[in-house]
Amino acid sequence: MTDFELMAPALAAALASRGYETLTPVQRAMLTPEARDADLLVSAQTGSGKTVAFGIAIAPTMLDGRERFGAAGLPLALIVAPTRELALQVRRELEWLYRETGARIGSCVGGMDMRTERRALADGAHIVVGTPGRLRDHITRGSLDISELRAVVLDEADEMLDLGFRDDLEFILAAAPAERRTLLFSATVPNQIAQLAKRFQRDAHRITAQGESDQHADIEYQQILVAPSDRENAIINTLLFFDSQNTIVFCHTREAVKHLTSRLSNRGFAVVSLSGELSQAERTNALQSMRDGRARVCVATDVAARGIDLPNLGLVIHADLPTNPDTLLHRSGRTGRAGRKGICTLIVPLHRRGTASRVLKLAKLTARTVPAPTASDIERHNREQILEDPALSVTPTEDEVAFVAELMKAHGAENIAAAYLRLQLAARPAPEELMDAPTHFAERAPRGEGRGDAAPRDRSDFDNGVWFRVTVGRKHRAEPRWLLPMICKAGHITKRAVGSIKINDTDSHFEISGDKANSFWAAVKETGTGEKGVTIQKIDGKAPTPEAAAPSWNNEKKGKFKPNKSKPRTEGFTGEPPHKKPKKKFNKAKPA
Repeated sequence: MTDFELMAPALAAALASRGYETLTPVQRAMLTPEARDADLLVSAQTGSGKTVAFGIAIAPTMLDGRERFGAAGLPLALIVAPTRELALQVRRELEWLYRETGARIGSCVGGMDMRTERRALADGAHIVVGTPGRLRDHITRGSLDISELRAVVLDEADEMLDLGFRDDLEFILAAAPAERRTLLFSATVPNQIAQLAKRFQRDAHRITAQGESDQHADIEYQQILVAPSDRENAIINTLLFFDSQNTIVFCHTREAVKHLTSRLSNRGFAVVSLSGELSQAERTNALQSMRDGRARVCVATDVAARGIDLPNLGLVIHADLPTNPDTLLHRSGRTGRAGRKGICTLIVPLHRRGTASRVLKLAKLTARTVPAPTASDIERHNREQILEDPALSVTPTEDEVAFVAELMKAHGAENIAAAYLRLQLAARPAPEELMDAPTHFAERAPRGEGRGDAAPRDRSDFDNGVWFRVTVGRKHRAEPRWLLPMICKAGHITKRAVGSIKINDTDSHFEISGDKANSFWAAVKETGTGEKGVTIQKIDGKAPTPEAAAPSWNNEKKGKFKPNKSKPRTEGFTGEPPHKKPKKKFNKAKPA
């Protein structure tokens, strides 16, 4: 007996119509006798076909021996997902999977019109898919009656707990009927998930569909080492070289997404963005543009790292390095899904190569170090594509033959071919020229004597140092511990290129070594500081005269920063630098 014969006939027909020949391990696990009618605790990696898996698992529970559903009334199954995108993705998957059963599927997600959702629920639904907060709102308001539920599925349960939805999940599970199936799907099973399962599941059957050694087996990992100032140029060349039908580029912040989206759009890429500041309609339109081919590149924050399944997504680029292995795996898991091959590329500035190695090691992944695609690499790739263009192999129709002969007679084959070549190349963005990244790295300088400071470096670079002004000072809680990283990031330099930092009341001055000053200033003019409301300006002439009360901090000597306490620092800072909030003082009650 085949796997398809073990499931509901309507679902088997839907899978066959979608081209399924075999099931993934997690989908096959749903058809075992131990899994049928039992509570399930399933750990399976992203992209392993979990949505179809739990659709297969809950079908017998809802259909109860029938081939089709009856009239829609109160929901029989509830699917809970961590994000709006994932919830809507799950709904789309279940719609085609359950089409032959006559199932009616509703959704309740944040960002959508609650009145529309309320009317849909009043009309009846067999399955409801939603996000924790919105589902709880509907249950509390009485617009979602879950008294007839036969199954509850928590998809990406670990992510929902990480996002702080524990209270909402416990409320939903406590409100559901006691005699129900509870299915928890999670990439990992940390202690929080185990506790949740113990509390709300009954003798759950544990399924591990895929081992860590097999995860992301269909993804080829690469890391490209680049000079910090070449990061965006390397992204552009990587996009041009692989020319994937769909690509996601991940950034850390919304500002970074907006900047890179604008840069790619100006270069001629069909690009959309995806971040938390967009409305639900804008996010939906962006994803639809990727699906229907109007856009080929999506620049996104980690809001898109879970649940987004784009067809033909062959390339994931980490423009900003992931901060932990889970983020790396979840981002990368957007490609290489359900047996499709994919490529994941990490753009690694030279000074961050240690961070990249640590994250890859923690994720148990190996990445091949490759050079960034050069202009000649991309030109060669373009020529190969043009030569292999399927349109060149199509025989002219009878209607075209006469005009083709006229063109040949008027211009000649060589001129026509040259015009075709120019049109093809004009439609493709031009590649960028990159600096040569070193292939080997010098050992660290020996430690100095005494209190362990680094050995003194050559001050010759600072003989011609250039001073700059940044528009934050003591009143904005400016401190070297966040000023220095911001300066380095803004100018694509390392901290060795930064000299003294002088913090005044309303602004701060800092010195950049003479050999780095021009490239620093060019980078700042192009990209800004990355902090809202903070700008950097170049100071003409020699070092500025510090205010009498201005503390000074020397980066080279690693002196301790001692703020001037003669004036209280009470004003906020719009750029929100990291700082410790002052501790609240509580007056002890005086004895009577």
